[in-house]
Amino acid sequence: MADVTIRTIEDISPYEGPHAIAGIRFRPAGRELGVSAWGMNVLTIEAGCTSYPEHNHAKDGQEEVYVVLDGDGSIESNGQRTALARGALVRVGPSTKRKIAPGPNGIVLLVIGGTPGKAYTPK
Repeated sequence: MADVTIRTIEDISPYEGPHAIAGIRFRPAGRELGVSAWGMNVLTIEAGCTSYPEHNHAKDGQEEVYVVLDGDGSIESNGQRTALARGALVRVGPSTKRKIAPGPNGIVLLVIGGTPGKAYTPK
């Protein structure tokens, strides 16, 4: 049998519990698909949500790529705000602080992360 796993975004339950943030659904897509080479999540931020945290990955060295699957919004880094629309691809280096804000219809992102030169360890 082929080594193929197929899910829809809606098939993947978002994280719940103490780390869940109102207005944000964080779905562990990589784990659900059995990906073991990199981290991959689907992030849905509802319109009007301001809770997405400004952060960087300076401690763990992880770089991230954001792919806008639906909706629109913006990313702020180093005091500069850049508009994001469906189909946008954004790479952010580990030490760069970033904050994502949804547009009037919200935003859905595929987030891929890994640390250059280090093997990925699924969590």
